[in-house]
Amino acid sequence: MDIEQEIQNIKERNQKVEVDKAWEVSLTRRTFIAAVTYIIALAWLLMIHDTIPWLKAFVPVIGYILSTLSLPFIKSWWAKNK
Repeated sequence: MDIEQEIQNIKERNQKVEVDKAWEVSLTRRTFIAAVTYIIALAWLLMIHDTIPWLKAFVPVIGYILSTLSLPFIKSWWAKNK
């Protein structure tokens, strides 16, 4: 392979990595995961005939959202101590 082709391959790889990183922290991804979590929790609570399932299904969603909000802080702390 010539140098120009190698450079082009590296640029394409870098672009893919940047898109993957952006997806990992995107609001779209977080919202989709939260919605799917709510639907699954709600379905389970309805199947077991739990009381107020519409409200209780928010518990795992809130846990997920809180975990995504705390991860940047934990990541920076981890990187600092590594």
